[in-house]
Amino acid sequence: MSNIRGRFSKSADKLAAEYTASLAFDQRLYKQDIAGSIAHVKMLAKQSIISDDEAKTIIGGLEAVRGEIEKGKFKFAAEQEDIHMAIEARLIEKIGEAGLKLHTARSRNDQVALDMRLFVKETIATTQKGIRGLQQALLDIAEANKSVAMPGYTHLQAAQPVLLAHHLLAYFEMLQRDYERLSDCLKRADVMPLGSGALAGVAYKLDREFLAKELGFSKISQNSMDAVSDRDFILEYEAAAAICMMHLSRLAEEIVLWSSAEFGFIEIDDAYATGSSIMPQKKNPDVAELARGKTGRVYGNLMALLTTMKGLPLAYNRDMQEDKEGLFDTVDTLLSTLEVFAGIIKTIKVNNGNTCNALGRGYVLATDLADYLVKKGAAFRAAHEIVGKLVKYAVGKGKTLADLDMKEYKKFSPLFGADVRSITIETSLAARNVIGGTAPVQVKKALAGARRIIAKK
Repeated sequence: MSNIRGRFSKSADKLAAEYTASLAFDQRLYKQDIAGSIAHVKMLAKQSIISDDEAKTIIGGLEAVRGEIEKGKFKFAAEQEDIHMAIEARLIEKIGEAGLKLHTARSRNDQVALDMRLFVKETIATTQKGIRGLQQALLDIAEANKSVAMPGYTHLQAAQPVLLAHHLLAYFEMLQRDYERLSDCLKRADVMPLGSGALAGVAYKLDREFLAKELGFSKISQNSMDAVSDRDFILEYEAAAAICMMHLSRLAEEIVLWSSAEFGFIEIDDAYATGSSIMPQKKNPDVAELARGKTGRVYGNLMALLTTMKGLPLAYNRDMQEDKEGLFDTVDTLLSTLEVFAGIIKTIKVNNGNTCNALGRGYVLATDLADYLVKKGAAFRAAHEIVGKLVKYAVGKGKTLADLDMKEYKKFSPLFGADVRSITIETSLAARNVIGGTAPVQVKKALAGARRIIAKK
């Protein structure tokens, strides 16, 4: 909270200055801030608002400041409240009076809006790369285990046989929606706000088209008040991140369940598990569990910014400084989770024997028996009731469906014939030969489709 000379007669209260400072966290925007300043200076010179020599001096100074920051030689002084002031102050120290012209035709309001848009645009690309990495890992393990069958579940109860690859490709689809949501978010982030000034535009003949081209924006903001007060693009990223973390949390839950002794479908690599401080036999899926926990903080960041923005009048208000820490935390959480999950998935070992054994429990062929009766002429509701009674009988006798003899089948319906024995896990899978189904032929097509998506640039 630097009391800019002119209007104020005393310095800011020390505690108030500390309370309002953002340099501790917004210093990570230094690349975006310097890139925006260099483009701004080039435009000022192009428009003859400053001289070419002044522009050259300022740009050289900005590049030198960037070098100091990247080499760890830049001193972030506590009295500089944010990254914008810190860079400008150091620039003036280095080049003198020319540095005082950097802020011509610009407000910190449109400056920070620009920095945040540049950051979100870059972050979207990085996030999409992380999503592709996890999708590739899922595709690889699905390909390597494309013939492995397992129970599919509803209500966490064994329901019908599915291929493991089909199950894993469900997460590929979720991640693809996340990828596409981010592409859509980019459309709103890709708007150049510089030239909006504090809220009303600026009284200089700027070339905003030049700025947009120089900074890689496809659109220019059309309302200066909206441009400096819009944080929808951050909310959209955080919303997309929250949905993506929800998907990752669901995958984490499956990893936790499947790696348990009760399921035993997979074994997590030692590199992604931890032990117990007291129980030597334990191999805990802590990485997956932490991902479930970290999902909540990403949700919280979204809700915090929504709450901040909901009551703000136009245009800029200092409340909006609160957009940064939550966004940075969301970005760091999501990117690290995507990366570590790719590592987990790449190194998982599938226990085919246990998935096969699980198919022998839970009467997963019951629906196939009902479909069998329908093909013999029964109405589906009647067939459903018959098979329900059959399963109840088998449970009471402690038998599987395969253990029942023909006499027992006939007791429930005369439509059962010897060919009921031909119903197997393999025939059940093959029967689901519809687009999006778990039949091997459909899963093969889905794997090929996923490979084509990954191959696109």
